[in-house]
Amino acid sequence: MEVGGLYQFVLLLVLVGMILGVGVLVLDKFSASSGVSNAAGAALNDTRDAITPIASTWLPLIVIVAVLAIILTLVIRSFAMRGR
Repeated sequence: MEVGGLYQFVLLLVLVGMILGVGVLVLDKFSASSGVSNAAGAALNDTRDAITPIASTWLPLIVIVAVLAIILTLVIRSFAMRGR
C-alpha cells in the first residue's frame, strides 16, 4: 500500500461505515414496525446485534493495520534508497 492509494482506502472505509450504519438503522426501524411478527422481530434484532460490533471492533483494527502498512512501506523504501 502506498500513500497515493490512501484516498481510495479512506473512501472505502467511509462507504463501509455508511452501509453498516444505514443497515443497522433500517433493521432497527423495521423490527419496531407493527407489521412484523414476534419471531421476525426477534430475528431482525439478532441480526442487528450481530452486525453492530463490526463498526466498533473490526473497522478500527483495519484502519490501524492499513496505517502501519503505509508507515512500514515508507520506512523500508527510505532505507532501501539510502543503500544505493
